[in-house]
Amino acid sequence: MTVEAAKTTATRPYGIRQPVEGTNQRENETVDPIETQDNGLNSNDQLKRELADAHAKIAALSGELDEIRRSTTWRLTYLIRALFATLPVGVRLRIKGALRVVLRASRYVQRSRMASFLPIPELRLDLIPGEYPDWVRDFDTLSDADRALIRTKIDRFEALPKISVVMPVYDTPAAILREAIESVVQQIYPNWELCIADDASKAPHVRKLLDEYMQKDSRIKCVYRESNGHISAASNSALALATGDYVALLDHDDLLSEHALYMIAEAVQHHPKSDVFYSDEDKLSAAGKRSDPHFKPDWSPELFYGQNYLNHLTVYKRSAIEKAGGFRLGFEGSQDYDLALRVISSTTSPIIHIPHVLYHWRIFKGAGTMSSQNLGKATDAARQALVEHFTDRGVSVMVKDVRGSFHRVVRPDPESWPKISVVIPTRDHLDVLEIAVDGLRTKTDYPSLEIVIADNESTLPETLTYLAKLKEQGVQIIECKGAFNYSEINNKAVAISTGELVLLLNNDISMLDVGWLKEMVRYFADPEVGIVGPKLLYPDGSLQHAGVIIGLGGVAGHRCVGFPGDEPGRFARLALAQDVSCVTGACLLMRRSIYEEVGGLDAHNLRVAFNDVDLCLRVQEAGYRIIWTPYAVLNHHESKSRGSDLEGEKLARFQREAHFMRTRWGQRLASDRFFNPNLSLQTVRPALAHPPRVQKPWKH
Repeated sequence: MTVEAAKTTATRPYGIRQPVEGTNQRENETVDPIETQDNGLNSNDQLKRELADAHAKIAALSGELDEIRRSTTWRLTYLIRALFATLPVGVRLRIKGALRVVLRASRYVQRSRMASFLPIPELRLDLIPGEYPDWVRDFDTLSDADRALIRTKIDRFEALPKISVVMPVYDTPAAILREAIESVVQQIYPNWELCIADDASKAPHVRKLLDEYMQKDSRIKCVYRESNGHISAASNSALALATGDYVALLDHDDLLSEHALYMIAEAVQHHPKSDVFYSDEDKLSAAGKRSDPHFKPDWSPELFYGQNYLNHLTVYKRSAIEKAGGFRLGFEGSQDYDLALRVISSTTSPIIHIPHVLYHWRIFKGAGTMSSQNLGKATDAARQALVEHFTDRGVSVMVKDVRGSFHRVVRPDPESWPKISVVIPTRDHLDVLEIAVDGLRTKTDYPSLEIVIADNESTLPETLTYLAKLKEQGVQIIECKGAFNYSEINNKAVAISTGELVLLLNNDISMLDVGWLKEMVRYFADPEVGIVGPKLLYPDGSLQHAGVIIGLGGVAGHRCVGFPGDEPGRFARLALAQDVSCVTGACLLMRRSIYEEVGGLDAHNLRVAFNDVDLCLRVQEAGYRIIWTPYAVLNHHESKSRGSDLEGEKLARFQREAHFMRTRWGQRLASDRFFNPNLSLQTVRPALAHPPRVQKPWKH
């Protein structure tokens, strides 16, 4: 996504767009899938689930193949392919072999240069724009039957909380303003009030239209300000009219979905103590076409520090807004962000994400432009709000710029840097091991490192000589004999180490920037943080690791793998630090105390694959957060010393470990809290789920 597109995810005053931007418990028993047939699961059900996964993957691959076949390049090269088919088989095989060499080499060629001579069809990094219109039709359009079911569900509510919709207004075009008001009037949920503050509009139609609606519906209230006070003051004037239990924020040119307030009331039934609720959102063109959906994660504090991703629709308990003091003057352009930071800092209740599109952010000619002076002021206001948020918590931070309108919060250095034990499993491949160790010693700015190398039966003389030399220099070398068992090797090495923090590090990692480790350590100033992982790149600069999505491809997978290394992603998700469910064990930093608390890696059931995923899930289950940061960047030559998991006996072992993960974690593998259930688990590229994995509550 471009910076310009990312900037539209902001709060804004009136019509001006501004930048700012419950899991299932696992079974207690450990199970060996080698020794038992189904571990308590019906084997037929397991086979059906695996078959469904296979069909889904086939469908996803078929879709990508169809996209290639529809591309212009594919059509233009039809004659070449037809001529190729007439060649003798031997000639075709030799040509294919040569092309494979060229394609492998092309990974190291810049895309712009490659495109000039190599006719490879370019696949879109983001599939959502093309899919969204049909997805809306199939999965996000209410029928009359849906509306009837919603009304029946409302009748069964134990309580009908009153929701005050707060809307400041200034010189809104008549048609636009009418549609915004109508989107409230047409709500299926009945117990609402619309609180409007006109901020001294100059256009005469505004007051006339507002008076008309007040006469039509007693639930609509208006106050007319004598002078223009701008968005914060006008919002406070509208807020003063509110008498509801909850307050929903609506801009004067946007629309609520017709079931928006019902969905809020539904969430309140299940979370009556929560102070903050937010939903997904999309954009609405002048022609009424929906586009650019923002399918958000569940509450991610670190991502929220990078941008106001709560944005629309956000609903607060009115008492929480009053306790926070309402909207603050001087934060115009980022007033919603400032309010959210203050409310969230004082609440102890869960922040509830409703993964449905309940808000349509209107885009029209002129709506996406504003002067650079106002853009700068809005961004400065957001960063000032962040600084004050951390200051109130006793933490002095710096807020740095990310791509013009997003933020990077830099915590202060600790008084003393904690000792880190770096655990590196290895077996020969001295070429990569030397680079990793040298990177720790000469390309890592960190004062207190303990290096522990776990040697899994290296045999080459040069490797043994190197390890002996390292031992003389104070590096701990532990011998780990027997078949490769990544979990057991790491557990043994961690057991003899002494650091407060433990860094699991593959031997095929190389360092790019000396500050990478300090960047990761700073996050541990928050006692809730248990694990931190960095951004990893392939040697050609493409993305290898930006966090692991639980359920992607079946068990877990890396998101956006293979994307350009500097790609920001949808809504800057690849450019901002954030909470995730899992990071790769190739470079995983965690507290020793937590490693011991959860029992380390599972050496019995997960000897090679998915042990890092399982570890992260257990750390989350214990109540700790996991952070991925794009500001610590390293190179990863993935599994160079061990090879692929998808061949021969390794494939059988991989399948057993995947089976074990599905058995241990069950539905948890389909409910990554930081990966929206409306998004597909069948492709690393952003795509929509068909159907979504989220329930429609009126049907249950």
